[in-house]
Parts: sequence; structure tokens; C-alpha cells
Amino acid sequence: MEALTMATTTLNVKPRAACAPARSLWQRQRWLILRRASQALILFVFLTGPWFGLWIAKGNLSSSLTLGVLPLTDPLLVLQTLLTGHLPYSSALIGAAIVLGFYLLVGGRVFCSWACPVNVVTDAAAWTRRRLGIKTGRVPDAATRYWLLGGLLVAAAVTGTLAWEWVNPVSLLHRGLIFGMGGGLFVIAGIFMYDLLVASRGWCGHLCPMGAFYGLLGKKALLRVAVPNRKACDDCMDCFAVCPEPQVIRPALKQVGQESPLILAADCTTCGRCIDVCDKQVFKMTHRFDQRSE
Repeated sequence: MEALTMATTTLNVKPRAACAPARSLWQRQRWLILRRASQALILFVFLTGPWFGLWIAKGNLSSSLTLGVLPLTDPLLVLQTLLTGHLPYSSALIGAAIVLGFYLLVGGRVFCSWACPVNVVTDAAAWTRRRLGIKTGRVPDAATRYWLLGGLLVAAAVTGTLAWEWVNPVSLLHRGLIFGMGGGLFVIAGIFMYDLLVASRGWCGHLCPMGAFYGLLGKKALLRVAVPNRKACDDCMDCFAVCPEPQVIRPALKQVGQESPLILAADCTTCGRCIDVCDKQVFKMTHRFDQRSE
């Protein structure tokens, strides 16, 4: 009888992963692969000119001209320029309007996970942190990034210069990847070490003013992650472990303050990592008008 009890106990504590149906690499990493492909493609478009003399896009993520006809400009850059007392060229204003319209429709922080090259650095730091089992650190208040956003706008108005662009990690890394890394390498290395040793997801989740700006554009965005199968959740916490903004999951997953299965928080980067890691297939990529749940 004792042996039977022990055997039954052993069966009851089988690891969850062993009981879950096997999923292919594509099913487990689909959204991560697609994001890396998007980031690589954006970089390649800018590299074809310096490397091969084929100028598909001239410039960088701050301001560019694609195929000689399509201007694209960072709206935050244009806002800073206006605050310095200078009027941007009409092409820059048109480019900013195009980018602004796109992210208002699709979701502002889609930029953070699908275009921004610093995302690769912070994801690498988060992965290394998990692998090394680092639990220590102290993250700043999430509102800090909004204070920094306000600070860089004030700095532009007071100094009459684009002061932020001298230290903007996104611009530094993107230019560095195209034209060669200089002093910007120390800034990027600093962000990696900060996220690794000091604050988990500290830069993107708590400090980056560009993330704060694009988050403000995503409150009514069309593209959303949803939890239609939330009843299947077994509280494994895998989604919280990989999410760069884990606080956005709970309201939809646990129905805290909302009935909608949609993750509605503007801070959601729509990266899809929660979809990738969930063996129970609780999450899916959808649109804001999809209110179906099981």
C-alpha cells in the first residue's frame, strides 16, 4: 500500500512541461523570430547603401528617405526641433505625420519591440539575467520615463538644441551599426549592464523616454494581445517572466478591473513573447474589436 501511495504521489507531481503537448520551435519562438526578422530587415534596408551602393533608404531611424520619395521622421525628433524654435523642413513634417499616423493606428510601442535595435540588447540582458538566476536589483518607478521625457523636451526648449539626440541610445546604436561604433558603444554596454545587474528590464520598462513617448500613442491602437483562453491558465508565471512590461498582463488575464480579454495598457509592446512561452495557448495576437473569450 505504501508503495502504491508513493507511486501515485510521483504521478501527481509530474512536471507541467512533461504533461504538456510538445510544440515545435516555430510555435515556441514564432513571434520572437518574426520580431528579429523585422529588426534585421530594417537594419539591412539602411545597410544596402553603405555596403552595396544600393540606396533603398538614406538616413537612420530618426529621419530617413526611402526609395527617394517616402520621408519618415521620428515625431519626437520633430517635437524637439519645434521646441528649439526652429521649423523643420516640410519633408520632415510629412514624414513625422506618416510615422505618427502609423503608430496611432497599430500601436506606439510596437516600435520598441519590432523596430528599435536597443530591444535586442535589453532582451539579451533579460535572458542572461534569467540564465544566471540574478534576482537582486532595484527598479526605478515606472513614471520615471515620463519625467525623463518631459526633461528632454524642456532641455530642447532651454538650450535651443537637440540635446537628447547626443545621447539617445537608439540613434547611437543604429548609426553605429551602419557606420561603425564609436563612443556610443559605452552607452549601449552601460544599458546592458544596468539591465543585467541593477534593474530587470530597467531601461525599456522604466527609463527610456522614447518608450514613454510611443506608449502615449498606443492607448487606442488597433493591434492587441488578448487572453481569450484565460480559463486554461495554470499560473505557471512564464508569461510574467518574459514580458518586458509584466504589469500589463494581470488586468486581462485575472480580470482585475476589466472584463475584456484584451491587454489594453498602452505600455504593452505587442512583442508576442507571452504567446510564445504559454503551453496552454492562453494568449493570441488580435485586434481591439475582438472581445471573444472562452
